[in-house]
Amino acid sequence: MTVVTGHVRTFYQLLLNTGLVSIINFSVWFAVTFWTYLQTKSVFATGVISGIFLVLTALTGIWFGSLVDGHRKKTVLQGSALASLGLYAAALGVHQAVPDAAFHDPADARLWVFVLLLMSGVIAGNIRTIALPTLVTLLIDPDRRDRANGLVGTVSGTSFLVTSVISGVLVAFDGMFSVLVLALVVLGLSVVHLAFVGIPEREPSHDDEAAGAPGVDLRGTLRIIGGVPGLPALILFSTFNNFLGGVFMALADAYGLSLVSVQAWGLLWGVLSTGFIVGGLLVARTGLGSRPVRLLLLINVVLWMIILIFPLWASIIPMAIGMYLYMLLMPYAEAAEQTILQRVVPYERQGRVFGLAQSAEQAASPLTAFLISPITQFVFIPFMSDGGAGADAIGSWFGTGPDRGMALVFVLTGIIGVIATALAMASRPYRSLSGRVAEESPVTVGT
Repeated sequence: MTVVTGHVRTFYQLLLNTGLVSIINFSVWFAVTFWTYLQTKSVFATGVISGIFLVLTALTGIWFGSLVDGHRKKTVLQGSALASLGLYAAALGVHQAVPDAAFHDPADARLWVFVLLLMSGVIAGNIRTIALPTLVTLLIDPDRRDRANGLVGTVSGTSFLVTSVISGVLVAFDGMFSVLVLALVVLGLSVVHLAFVGIPEREPSHDDEAAGAPGVDLRGTLRIIGGVPGLPALILFSTFNNFLGGVFMALADAYGLSLVSVQAWGLLWGVLSTGFIVGGLLVARTGLGSRPVRLLLLINVVLWMIILIFPLWASIIPMAIGMYLYMLLMPYAEAAEQTILQRVVPYERQGRVFGLAQSAEQAASPLTAFLISPITQFVFIPFMSDGGAGADAIGSWFGTGPDRGMALVFVLTGIIGVIATALAMASRPYRSLSGRVAEESPVTVGT
């Protein structure tokens, strides 16, 4: 049986192009995080990088969504790639002009100018993450969109697989120089390739009631979301999940690098990312069933259990096993959320709703990322180091040292996540949204 039907050739070409751009954007993000930690030896600095990413994501999501709805999809895809290309070129200029010694000081402004240019280039690529699920709605037949969302997850996993190897090896080889040169080449190729891909779409219309006012039109977008029972609660739940997820994002690299070398960590991410690929292929093969809301919450319970369990051992082995299972399940969670929004939101509004959801879900994470790094550095790490109260109380079985301080943060985060998800499953908004999605006919788009 065919996995997806519709404008399949165009869809696959866009997946290929998006995969190329995702590889380079993820490579830059991973590389600058590895490189900054190795240069400064500061967990605080890596947390700030995560915070920068999440702040910029939260601030730009609604605007990016309005760009997706208000312009041809091909135009916004090309604009995204060209913006990243220009920012990476500027970062390369800074890298070559600034003395290497400046990059060893986490308080040096020149280091953060370099980081900001790179992270802004990565953020420009977020336009594609908003546009791609709307392209699934545009190009794929309604009863196959959940499977297409699984293929999107497979491409993301493949990107992570290649990214981890590229970033770890190149940073170990010559720092950021080769990463930036590769970024410029790949983005240039993606712009050329996309120029030859035709997307069957009409000019965006602002006359339809569903389209609403041109531009961001936050009020109209909120009205669309509020009109679907349970949808605001789903976005709030995802926001809270991302609040807790900021903990993992801020500390995962530092924790992993405390256990293995940067080369081993990069290669390990390559192996773990195959889980994302397998998970995406499983979604594409089986679909999500008739109750994607229930599936989304059940998966979240398992994900938080993973975060709770793997840090109990001071070893890379349980972390690797836990992270593989995490990667295997993430495509189901992401495909479920995308399928829910594609099912209940009018196509003309999907860019803005996806953008608003991205902003809302990421809005709490910057606070977490900025706070958890210094809290871990100055509270939990001393707490679990020799002579600390935590080391004296539980160190005999939990272990002591900086890595165990970070592990304790993971455990506490997992406990909170499991409790929050269980409460969400027992709530009235969950039942309302689940029933609405089950009875709603998929959105059909004419070309």
